[in-house]
Amino acid sequence: MTAPDAELRDWLRLALTPGVGSVAQRRLLAAFGLPQQIFASSLSALRGVVEAACAERLLCRDDAIEAGIDSALAWASEPGNRILTLIDAAYPQALLDSADPPVLLYAKGRTELLNRPALAMVGSRNATAQGEANAAAFATTFAAAGLTVVSGMALGIDRAAHQGALSAGSSAVAGSTIAVIGTGADRIYPARNHELARQIAVEGLIISEFPLGTPPLTANFPRRNRLIAGLSLGCLVVEAAARSGSLITARLAAEAGREVFAIPGSIHSPLAKGCHQLIKQGAKLVESAQDVLEELTWQSRLAPASKVPTAESAVARKAAAPAAVEGGGDAESGEDADTARLLDQLGFDPCTLDQLVERSGLTTDALLAILLQLELDGRLASLPGGRYQRLAKQKHPHGT
Repeated sequence: MTAPDAELRDWLRLALTPGVGSVAQRRLLAAFGLPQQIFASSLSALRGVVEAACAERLLCRDDAIEAGIDSALAWASEPGNRILTLIDAAYPQALLDSADPPVLLYAKGRTELLNRPALAMVGSRNATAQGEANAAAFATTFAAAGLTVVSGMALGIDRAAHQGALSAGSSAVAGSTIAVIGTGADRIYPARNHELARQIAVEGLIISEFPLGTPPLTANFPRRNRLIAGLSLGCLVVEAAARSGSLITARLAAEAGREVFAIPGSIHSPLAKGCHQLIKQGAKLVESAQDVLEELTWQSRLAPASKVPTAESAVARKAAAPAAVEGGGDAESGEDADTARLLDQLGFDPCTLDQLVERSGLTTDALLAILLQLELDGRLASLPGGRYQRLAKQKHPHGT
């Protein structure tokens, strides 16, 4: 066994010993130095720092722990995989400066991203189509400006944020994305994110503080959230219900002295309640990615901040263009008057088919035909409960 492997083995033994939590681990490191010095200490010396039961576990050989160490070392030997300790040069400085840095990080991908400026983006797993479109557009702009987008690889807003950041490319100047997960780094959760995880492992980074094989336990996700907040300059909440894990991340970010941002939504939408609550508590209300960049005084690495094209600005320019159909302020060229009028009457709040029939004066059959075409065009979403919601048309931030 090489010296680095022997040292990492002791770090793993410290982290994998049952009943020795993160507080006890750091207390031991502060008292004795490196892990090998902890394990070379006497039982009485260890008892002077941690509880007796904890000290005894540290000095008791456990075959299950040894098997876990062997598995972790084998995993770390695979291309792209790495286990970072508190003393590793690649360990993120932002976490070292936080109140509860994990002793180990299991990393898969581009570890250099851990010490680049980053922004957290979080939100609902059951996001609206508009929320996902906003998340992707904002993330693309942030990554194009050189920020790394940090999220939790859940469905909904997290997934859209990762995808948006990856779409900006992974050049030396563009940012990318970090997925902080609540399982072992050898597990993908949810399974639907398998292809996304594969792409992040190549172009971005997946990290976890949990031992390999750890399942998606509920208690793991608040701990994951503190790392999302701790790695970032600020935290943007895109969509969130009044009781949401995203609000935990926002609170942790605020407690760590990070900026908190929130995108407002319809007063009728349950997924806007959390964002509105944050805004009432002092979070910055943002309507574009540029609002966040300006608040962070972040200058793009690709172009001056004022020159960074955004999907939101593309939508704004489209909305400001002269109407193609009289009475249809949001109509596109070639769009008929009924469709243009329906878009105006639909607005951006969800509404039912009966409400649209009453507002538009169209027959149900005619209305359904228009709604179907608008949905196929990506301009409208069908929501649970027979409701419909208009979507802002998004364009790629690089003009495609």
